[in-house]
Amino acid sequence: MFPPRLQPGDEIRIIAPSTSMAVVKGKQLEIAQERLETFGFRVTYGKYVEEHDEFFSTSIQNRVEDLHDAFSDPNVKAILTAIGGYNVNQILTSIDYNVIQKHPKILCGYSDITALQLAIYKKTGLITYSGPHFSTFGNVQASDYTIQNFLTALTNDAPFDIEPSSYWSDDKWYLDQAERNFHPQGDYFVIQEGSAEGRLIGGNLCTMNLLQGTEFMPSLDHKILFIEDDEESHPLSFDRDLQSLLHLPSAKNIQAILIGRFQKGSNMTDTALSKIIKGKPELKDIPIIANVNFGHTDPIATIPIGGKATVIAKNGKSTIHIEP
Repeated sequence: MFPPRLQPGDEIRIIAPSTSMAVVKGKQLEIAQERLETFGFRVTYGKYVEEHDEFFSTSIQNRVEDLHDAFSDPNVKAILTAIGGYNVNQILTSIDYNVIQKHPKILCGYSDITALQLAIYKKTGLITYSGPHFSTFGNVQASDYTIQNFLTALTNDAPFDIEPSSYWSDDKWYLDQAERNFHPQGDYFVIQEGSAEGRLIGGNLCTMNLLQGTEFMPSLDHKILFIEDDEESHPLSFDRDLQSLLHLPSAKNIQAILIGRFQKGSNMTDTALSKIIKGKPELKDIPIIANVNFGHTDPIATIPIGGKATVIAKNGKSTIHIEP
């Protein structure tokens, strides 16, 4: 089930189902709102979006209320999460998924928000989007790549490709907007060649694993898996997290894997990643493409969770084609 597309004049509601928006600098929020308004959208905020406790979040009840209100309000056409965090899985059993199913609309975010997105897809079939948070748009030097991919994915029904950006950055830009370091990027890193079709399931790997054995974990059967992790991950933890996912009974027929670019702090190298992948017999003979522009580096693409995709990797080149 695809939500209706965004149009100029539409209202976008900002909610904080994980960490409170209060942790984001005021100037960053100002820039984010102004940028979205420049695109022709109206920005509104959940009642409890800035409320926080000693864990920089707020109660399950208040976070769920903002989520329900955003989906129920007929004026709201899309929902952006303020930021990620660690605890969105706390709210999953308190959500009325019938509210979401009756009022399908765009939900976009990444990182910890993965748990919410996968739960919604499993419970309702609604396609959500792994893509920028509201706070992402507060980046003064927000790239055309992030912005155009966001608008392409959410404002039209035409198929599109997730192509490599011409550069990438791992700066903590939210701490210092002026001092930025950008690195050239070529083609994506093809670890294994092949071609595949399927629906996209994925997001943040360690967050996905929180759902194992619960009613909120979607099937991976005949899916294209896309995964990423932040700098808290390193080769050994990534290896075991991926292996844990591959132990799921529904993982036996994964069609392809897309891996988001790692942050430098993870100490992951192309050589190490290739060795990890090639050491897993479960992944033999399926296309696997790494250094794809999604996750915790900048810029990022917007990817429909549950959307159809075709992946082709041949002669060191790759195509990631999305069919809305």
